[in-house]
Amino acid sequence: MNKAVPLKARRKPAAKPYVLDEQVGFLLRQVSQRHGVIFAERIGSNLTPTQWAALVKLSESGPCSQNQLGRLTAMDVATIKGVIDRLTARGLTETSADPADGRRLLVTLTRAGQAAVEKTLPLAVDITDETLAPLSAKERETLAALLAKLL
Repeated sequence: MNKAVPLKARRKPAAKPYVLDEQVGFLLRQVSQRHGVIFAERIGSNLTPTQWAALVKLSESGPCSQNQLGRLTAMDVATIKGVIDRLTARGLTETSADPADGRRLLVTLTRAGQAAVEKTLPLAVDITDETLAPLSAKERETLAALLAKLL
């Protein structure tokens, strides 16, 4: 004789409890903080991570508008403006009118800015290596691929 399964017996198993230490956002924030500490120890107070990103992207791409630089470095309009203002005040970047569109400003590395990139680049490589030190080469590749997939 077939009996119907009682409703209680058909319930889904209890959901896994929410444990903060296991949440991706919490883990990413901790890794980011660790990386920030390593960055500050190696670079010092000379450059912030956002300033470094702007400098190295300008070195890679050449002159570009502030808006484009913001997109290339994943910074919003207000952030990139502040970054460029501070870098320009330090003589590492300069702005000039775009010859193709006088309403737009182009941001360019100065010689001092390019020299700062060249001097800091080996430190940046070391920072990445130290951040990823607990991982094998294969794990580093996997992590980079997975993080890129989340973008």
